[in-house]
Amino acid sequence: MAAFADAIIAWQRRHGRHDLPWQNTTDAYAIWVSEIMLQQTQVTAVIGYYAKFMQRFPSITALASASQEEVLQSWSGLGYYSRARNLHNAAQKIRDEFSGVFPTQFDAILSLPGIGKSTAAAISTFALHAPQPILDGNVKRVFARHFNIAGWPSAPAIEKKMWQIAQRENPSALNQNARAIAYTQGLMDLGATLCTRSKPKCAACPVNASCEALAKKLVHTLPTPKPRQVIPEKNTTMLIFINGDEVMLEKRPPVGIWGGLWSFPEVNNDDIHLQNASPLTKLTHTFTHFKLHIQPQLVHTSKKSQANEPHTIWLNLDDAIGAAIPTPVRKILQELHRANKKSA
Repeated sequence: MAAFADAIIAWQRRHGRHDLPWQNTTDAYAIWVSEIMLQQTQVTAVIGYYAKFMQRFPSITALASASQEEVLQSWSGLGYYSRARNLHNAAQKIRDEFSGVFPTQFDAILSLPGIGKSTAAAISTFALHAPQPILDGNVKRVFARHFNIAGWPSAPAIEKKMWQIAQRENPSALNQNARAIAYTQGLMDLGATLCTRSKPKCAACPVNASCEALAKKLVHTLPTPKPRQVIPEKNTTMLIFINGDEVMLEKRPPVGIWGGLWSFPEVNNDDIHLQNASPLTKLTHTFTHFKLHIQPQLVHTSKKSQANEPHTIWLNLDDAIGAAIPTPVRKILQELHRANKKSA
């Protein structure tokens, strides 16, 4: 099956992506940060965050020495905040257990928080000249179509079959590093630019002649979608205590949704019995596993009456917008900021 890898390598060298900020380097730290950011997030969304993050934390030591608050603030808006917490924890582990040097052994890389088999393989291939097969979401889609693999790709039996293909096709033999890098990047590029979820560009695909889904007209039915489940919907009320141009933020618990971020106090809708409270525009935030409907309630109050609440701070609107906060909280603060400017 070398023809599959050969075709992808030739295509990547001619048509693939070569100028992304984390390419053209063997710096394991830079590649690691990019791979974590690219988990569940598209390249276009990552590029801006990546540049700012690397400027703020230019090395493993700088990241390990920072507070979690600083890391979350730099990550704010990128979503899936457990990635940032794991990145920070892993940097501290590298500092404490590997003398600040990114580990070179595959098992050691896998031992770091937030790094799974495919992410470890990408780092090993791109940074450490030790090619390993990868199997991220884009690659699963390419494999499902090209090799006509029915079934949800993340189901254990299907994923096992795909890992076998990934191992078989990967040019990881001795002295094959340059080819392995081009092949690995090519698979990623192919899934991101041609073999996309919708409107795939099959005519431009370098392996369309051997694609079983294309031959059998199954491109639009593969990969098999995840079995449908009803997405739960939850409701909450966020209390925006405001005093002049300052608002109160509350530190969330270190784990769970928005763990470690600053947010507004939340109560059940039925528990609202507040004076001087007025509703703001409702908004909905969609997580991976549920939708959260948020009713913000603006509460004009004195700072003194709330000063003794634990895990809270008062910030002016500009500072609050720039703090480590979830996206819906930032949207609410921006709405308040615009309203304040209009009334000024």
